[in-house]
Amino acid sequence: MPADGPSTPPPSPLGGDLITPRDLHAITEAQEKARLKEAQDLAKRKQEEQTAIHEAFMHQHIRPDAKERFTRAVRTAAERGETEIEIVRFPSSYCSDGGRAINNFEPDWPDSLTGFAREVYDNYDRYLRPAGYKLRAQILSYPGGMPGDVGVFLHW
Repeated sequence: MPADGPSTPPPSPLGGDLITPRDLHAITEAQEKARLKEAQDLAKRKQEEQTAIHEAFMHQHIRPDAKERFTRAVRTAAERGETEIEIVRFPSSYCSDGGRAINNFEPDWPDSLTGFAREVYDNYDRYLRPAGYKLRAQILSYPGGMPGDVGVFLHW
């Protein structure tokens, strides 16, 4: 005898309700949303950290014990037979031109320095240049083919 209403599916040999493709798609979508949110949160935290580091660099000042630290550093380097020390390192993005003048060895590269790097340069120009020290800056890395970190070196 034919049934008048819609037929019900036979019971699953697995028992209970069977998970459907629709359920699986919803699970996958929820997982992808969670991974995307986690990646966005991580990117936001990294950006906040970079902003805080940049702000600290822009407002950092030479320490009161700089003369003693400087003397110790150059003496130790000289005792090892070295003729220069790296005095500051920072991302080229901290330069007003993104590191272009330093990368191109332009004579006015100090004009592109900002924040702590500018303070370091000004103190070099005021105290160390007259004593016979030399200063140079160079791009130290090229991530993705673009200028990365800048190193500023004092030599004698």
